Amino acid sequence: MLHPKKLVMSSNIKVQRICQLCGKEFTAKTTVTKFCSEGCAKKAYKVRVRDEKIEGSNKQTQAAKNKPMEDLKTKDFLSITETCQLLPISRWTIWRAIRNQELTAAKIGRRTLIRRSDLDHLFHTDPDLPQKSVPGVNRPAGKDETHPFNIVESYTLSEVQEKFHISESALQHLIRRNNIPKIKKGWFAYVPKEMIDNLLK
Repeated sequence: MLHPKKLVMSSNIKVQRICQLCGKEFTAKTTVTKFCSEGCAKKAYKVRVRDEKIEGSNKQTQAAKNKPMEDLKTKDFLSITETCQLLPISRWTIWRAIRNQELTAAKIGRRTLIRRSDLDHLFHTDPDLPQKSVPGVNRPAGKDETHPFNIVESYTLSEVQEKFHISESALQHLIRRNNIPKIKKGWFAYVPKEMIDNLLK
């Protein structure tokens, strides 16, 4: 049991603290006191309420800005413009992927449409992952072709163009002229990395 005199002494402990609002040093009676006065405590409360309102408003604004993107993710088919917004990549990159048979598009009237789920397949790191069928759209030929080289040690045609800054027509000419083997897996066309490096490095 504590001595009565010690209890009196413990109640008179003074703690030097810094006010979290005005920054002034003050003497507090507890170690958890945050403000030097009732006035600072009330002002801090008003600041906290204001900040919470601002944060809530910012979240609403961000949600409104993200809504068009979320709507795109729920669509089954996307136009070229919508695909650019979703990824985001340039129209030129999308058309190049279509020409290289890395991405399949369907022409409906004057519109070119791409199935949104097919865009996900472009980012599969494992080329042996199963691909979903696309109703009404033919897959590139050679899906079950026997691989003449290790597909892991290869480039896609787009990777060659980006790495060595070579045009699509020049790359196709290089492949034909040097009899470079080319295989197709899903939406991608692959060429052996070693042969390309020896020719272009």
